[in-house]
Amino acid sequence: MAIYLSKRELEQTEPAEVAAFRSPVPTQVISNGEFNPIPQTPQQRQVEARIKELADTTAKKLGLSRRRFLRTGSGMAAAFLAMNDVYGRIFDVSAAEAAEPAAAAERAQRLANQYIVDVQTHFVHDDFKAEFIMGIVNYAAQNYNPAMTKGPGGLTLNALKFDNYLKHIWLDSDTKVALLSGAPFDDPASWFLNNDQIKWAHETVNKVAGSNRLLYHSLVTPKQPGWMEEVDRCIAEIKPSSWKSYTIGDPLNPKTTKYPWRLDDEAVVYPWYEKAVKAGINTVCVHKGLMPNDYETSIPGGGWKYATVEDLPKAAKDWPQINFVIYHSAIQPFLVPLDAELAEFEKTGYIRWVSDLAKIPHEHGVNNVYGEIGTAFATTCVTSPRFCAAMMGTLIKGLGHDHVVWGTDSVLYGSPQWQIEALRRLEIPDDLQKKYGFAPLGPADGMVKNAIFGYNSAQLYKLDIRADLQNDGIAKIKTAYLEQGGERSNTAYGYVARRALA
Repeated sequence: MAIYLSKRELEQTEPAEVAAFRSPVPTQVISNGEFNPIPQTPQQRQVEARIKELADTTAKKLGLSRRRFLRTGSGMAAAFLAMNDVYGRIFDVSAAEAAEPAAAAERAQRLANQYIVDVQTHFVHDDFKAEFIMGIVNYAAQNYNPAMTKGPGGLTLNALKFDNYLKHIWLDSDTKVALLSGAPFDDPASWFLNNDQIKWAHETVNKVAGSNRLLYHSLVTPKQPGWMEEVDRCIAEIKPSSWKSYTIGDPLNPKTTKYPWRLDDEAVVYPWYEKAVKAGINTVCVHKGLMPNDYETSIPGGGWKYATVEDLPKAAKDWPQINFVIYHSAIQPFLVPLDAELAEFEKTGYIRWVSDLAKIPHEHGVNNVYGEIGTAFATTCVTSPRFCAAMMGTLIKGLGHDHVVWGTDSVLYGSPQWQIEALRRLEIPDDLQKKYGFAPLGPADGMVKNAIFGYNSAQLYKLDIRADLQNDGIAKIKTAYLEQGGERSNTAYGYVARRALA
């Protein structure tokens, strides 16, 4: 995540708790601060109205309030039905699921044990003081998970701290294993978590679980003073699951950052790669894409190019021992509503920066490039499902379904369950499959989606997919939570545009 929005742009947003429709699936795009929030489109307003209509009709029959109904499995199904009514049949959902809680419960139970590894998750440390992050919280609550506003005092920084992280990730979703990440700003005091705090969370969760439920990054900051000494310390003491970095430099202030860098800089970062490979920590996760609206003019000296994948082919070819996982699949900025982005794709078959990533294996003969879909999937699936399907088709055709990995950028977006459901139900329309040679995504628990959800990351991180996660400490806590009436929260965090499009 990052905060690129100016004061003027922030003044054009409003907090979620003021204008939130508590839908199980967002009815507006949500910005985590890395791009300008797009106002609710006419189609999204239609989706919202249809969700309300379906909810009111069914809730009355079931003797529930609208809000209570929308927190059920049938409410989730109703949201996807509404999206199909507006966008065309892209999500696999039946009217029976939306009308009959038993049908929704049966499906949920059948998929509850699906192996899901979320490789992009966040929380902030207890002494974190930067209130700017609440803009992210508010925007996501407005557009993704409005139930986040519930509770004493409404939304506070506590929503982004450890206890809520545990609840959202493991109790309110089907996630089995998560990877805890962070954001390395130029000022270390502003970091969500430092490398030692990330390691502490890993040890704490896994001690409670009695199993390997939480993987963890160490943050790497090339060019910053003492960065290579920190790499050495992490190798010796922290021993992370993998590395995380931002080639743009400071994701909080890319317009003024002093430390952008390139993946293929032999003098700066190749010595790090050498140490990483020698230590056996050979997965490098890199934030790419998600530029602000005015990225070409606001980031001086063409600095936005550090967020593209032009530096990836040489690095991947020079270091075949390293797995390069590109976060957000390098999706370029949301300059305009996705209708225009979709029209460009329909015309050219090209998605800015995503297509550049997808073509690297074929054009450069490498097999160590992966696309992570966090935030890119979350924003596109609720704004233009057809564009989202095109993005998934592009990634899978170019990288292979065995080189696309699941991530959600939660807990910034609250419980990731709605994103899980969206991918489970998403299918690439037949006409796109025929025109562009895209293979179908298939069933919710079919080969392709199982690979993306968990098996690909299990291979990257050498996880035992046969491990008994149904009876460990986390599973027991979740069972007790559900028996006591615990419910999934539809809450999220971030920025929402103040005015809808005409």
